[in-house]
Amino acid sequence: MEYYVIGLMSGTSLDGVDLVSVVFNHEGSGWTFRITASECVPYTDAWKERLSQAENGSALALSLLDVELGMYFGELLKSFIARNNLNPAFIASHGHTIFHQPDKKLSLQIGKGQAIAQTCGVRTIADFRVQDVLLGGQGAPLVPVGDVLLFANYDICLNIGGIANISYDEQGHRKAYDVCPANMVLNHYAYLVGKPYDAGGALASEGVVNTGLLDTLNALKYYREPAPKSLGKEWVLAEVFPLIESYAISVNDRLATMTEHIAVQLGRECSSKGNSMLVTGGGAYNTYLVERIRHYFKGDVMIPEAAIVEYKEALIFAFLGVLKERNEVNCLRSVTGANRDHVSGVVFDPAR
Repeated sequence: MEYYVIGLMSGTSLDGVDLVSVVFNHEGSGWTFRITASECVPYTDAWKERLSQAENGSALALSLLDVELGMYFGELLKSFIARNNLNPAFIASHGHTIFHQPDKKLSLQIGKGQAIAQTCGVRTIADFRVQDVLLGGQGAPLVPVGDVLLFANYDICLNIGGIANISYDEQGHRKAYDVCPANMVLNHYAYLVGKPYDAGGALASEGVVNTGLLDTLNALKYYREPAPKSLGKEWVLAEVFPLIESYAISVNDRLATMTEHIAVQLGRECSSKGNSMLVTGGGAYNTYLVERIRHYFKGDVMIPEAAIVEYKEALIFAFLGVLKERNEVNCLRSVTGANRDHVSGVVFDPAR
């Protein structure tokens, strides 16, 4: 059976809105997929400012932003569908995370599903994380169920986005968790010198690692906590940026030190979990970061085709929508720590 779906992803790094059209085919007990169109729509500076400051505004302002972002997503989707002559069965939207505090049973992704459905005229599935948090889980990461069913040829799946997370098999059960902040921090410091990101890690490669800062970052309590665990922007703002800012060093040195920190954490976490690693997300294009990861991880580091590097998360959220449509498990308790496996996501139909 085939499913024609569009996945939408807006990550914590604020790079832009990822849109991917995918055809999923279910044959026997296996799944295959084919990407038919993909696009990343960069956020304007105005959108970046509004989304980065959203948690500081009033409840009314956040509610209005929720609707406005949903309408914006809907307009992007409507244009994407028309330009590529698509006829999707539904949209599966991750939305954009504003709050993620699973210890308080809170995870908020804005970009209202009903606003998306109404604006683009296509049934939309959204709010994938909320139910898991209410079931005692971390609400993250959710991608590993797709790793199991779509990318089983690799021991470890690593995604380097705003946050770096890994997924792997342990005695027949899928395990996954957020490892450390990544592009959320790197992009911030690149932006300070007029660049949207540190292309290829060029700035970091010109900097010098500050060993004092590196040791302090590596000593953060989160890294000693057992999985399941996840990171949100709040933690990065409270724990990581103040540490970096406490050192009077150049932007290049901050980028070099943070890049080394990411590589150290990923190498440490992944070395005992397998011999082959699939790397996706924007960080896969950071050749200096990948070089440093290879220094600490001695197995095979595989960078796939560009469409998968760039759109794997959006692709898998499309797949989570397919599993929701089939009423099949799309959230794994072994990953999130919820009290049971479950089928997550909320369906929004456009008014007829």
